[in-house]
Amino acid sequence: MDFLPKKINEYSENHTSSEDDLLIRINRETHAKVLNSRMLSGHLQGRILAMFSQMMRPKRILEIGTYTGYSALCLAEGLAENGKIITIDVNEELESFTRGFFDESKYSHKIDFRIGDAGQIIPTLTDTFDLVFIDADKMNYQKYYDLVFEKVRVGGYIISDNVLWSGKVADIEEDKKIDKDTQNLLNFNKMCHSDLRTENVLMPIRDGLMISRVL
Repeated sequence: MDFLPKKINEYSENHTSSEDDLLIRINRETHAKVLNSRMLSGHLQGRILAMFSQMMRPKRILEIGTYTGYSALCLAEGLAENGKIITIDVNEELESFTRGFFDESKYSHKIDFRIGDAGQIIPTLTDTFDLVFIDADKMNYQKYYDLVFEKVRVGGYIISDNVLWSGKVADIEEDKKIDKDTQNLLNFNKMCHSDLRTENVLMPIRDGLMISRVL
C-alpha cells in the first residue's frame, strides 16, 4: 500500500487531526497481535471515513469487512442520534478481540457486529443504507456491490477500499501476468466507472477509495 511518496504520506498525516485514544490503541494492538495488520484503515484514511460520515450524518451504515473495528468506529463518529452501523466479518477468530474494543467505545450501542458470510447476511437485511463501506475479500467486491445496491438510498454512497491495489491496477504491461485479485479489481473499477446508476470518484488515498454516489 506504500506506493505514494513517503514524505507526502507523512506530511498529510502530520496535518490531519489526531485519532482518539481508543483508535490509537486499536492501531497499536492490531500491529502487535494480529496478522496482516496492513489491512487496518489507519490514521489518515480513518479520519477521512469519519469526515465523510460526519458530513452525511447517516442513519444507517453497512460495513463489509470489520477486521479489528478501526474503520467501523471511525464511521460511527458521524452517525445520527438514533443511527446504527451494521458491520460484518467472516473471521470468528477475531470476534472477541474486536468486540472488546466496540464494548469500550461510546458508540457501542450503535454498533451491530455480525460474524458470518456477508454474501448470506446482506440479503437478510431490511434496512435502507445511507453509506456502505466495502473492505473485504477482493474476489467478491462485485458480488457485494450488487447485493447492496438496491439497499442504498438515492443520494447514498458506496465506498470501496483498496481499489488501487498497491498501484498494481495502473502498472499493467502487455507481457506481464496479472494475478487474480488485480484482475478482479480492474474489472470492478471498470464496472463502477461505467455504471450509469452512479457517479464516481476514485480517490488516490492510501490504497485507493472508489466513491460511488447512487443517482
